[in-house]
Amino acid sequence: MADARTISGIRQKFRSLSVEFDERARRQWAAAEARGLGWGGVTKVAQATGMSRTTIAAGLRELALPRKVRSVEAGRIRRPGGGRKTLAATDPDLLAALEALIDPGSRGDPQPPLRWTCKSTRRLAGELSRQRHPVSPNTVAMLLRQSGYSLQANRKRREGASHPDRNAQFEFINARVHEFLRRGQPAISVDTKKKELVGDFRNAGRTWRPAGTPEEVRVHDFLDPELGKAIPYGVYDIVNNQGWVSVGISHDTAQFAVNSIRTWWMRMGRQRFPRLREMLITADGGGSNGHRSRLWKLSLQELADELGIRLRVCHFPPGTSKWNKIEHRLFSFITSNWRGRPLISHQTIVNLIAGTRTRAGLVVKAALDRKQYDTEMKVDDETLARLRITPDPFHGEWNYVITPRRKS
Repeated sequence: MADARTISGIRQKFRSLSVEFDERARRQWAAAEARGLGWGGVTKVAQATGMSRTTIAAGLRELALPRKVRSVEAGRIRRPGGGRKTLAATDPDLLAALEALIDPGSRGDPQPPLRWTCKSTRRLAGELSRQRHPVSPNTVAMLLRQSGYSLQANRKRREGASHPDRNAQFEFINARVHEFLRRGQPAISVDTKKKELVGDFRNAGRTWRPAGTPEEVRVHDFLDPELGKAIPYGVYDIVNNQGWVSVGISHDTAQFAVNSIRTWWMRMGRQRFPRLREMLITADGGGSNGHRSRLWKLSLQELADELGIRLRVCHFPPGTSKWNKIEHRLFSFITSNWRGRPLISHQTIVNLIAGTRTRAGLVVKAALDRKQYDTEMKVDDETLARLRITPDPFHGEWNYVITPRRKS
């Protein structure tokens, strides 16, 4: 990562200064940068600028000359007419052939030769050579940079087709949350965090350690059958900026999700809301807490019966899970807290989650849920019909109230 930043910094400086340099000044500047970087500097500068190692080495030899000798040579770059012509000059069709390989769609090519392959500079150079445009991978990289190309990753921007009532549902949820806050009743946001492999596996991010002693982890991320995986299910208390996470060890089912809500209430919620009459639950539209899940609704009915309160449930529209409060008010901080640290055991995961704090006063508690949840449990039509579910007039499939059943 440090090397990548170094190369990127040199590349930016080179783009800014190269137009002011003649050939001699360019190679000596590159040589000075390489010398300043120490071992491996020539390679890094060559990668950043597209200059050959031979050219940078020549610059290093010039810098080693006495200053008087360099001042005498300063006015001369090379013999008049000396030097090799650029490939763009000797092969005028080279750039067009390269751009056709990079972006064949814009060129109208129905059968591009590298359509389904990784377009590395080496592969591009090989294909150009087969098309009678002999060129090296380094030259391909230089030509691409000169043409305004750069290495770029995918960026998540497109959300796909959105539901026509997407914004209206957001407004509905927002109104319900403010209503519960005004009445002093709990409004919680729930969801399952990404499942994590347990063991000495690589975890993205960096942490401070003595120089040259990174923590060693496994090369391959294969599930350890003894340690298994961790399934964090979170409950975020919107009113009090507090979070609860149950770390499951079996399966992410609706029963596991609702049991996490139950545990939050027993461990944290009832202390904050001693006059509980009703609870608002905001959740994604899919997964273990999806609005189509019969088991989710049955499990919530059992929770409503147990607590003797009404549960109002609001689901986010499809494809909008990132707007769920728990994602950016709880899960993002947990991920930041354990970055760069292998999750070597379930207890390590629980401790790291519970250690999450923010300057805004976020408090998080966590515990391990060792129960085994059945993934084959089905809810038949008769059982579903006995649930006391009242759909809301506005999108009753997303918004509904579960009323406790009277005890016989």
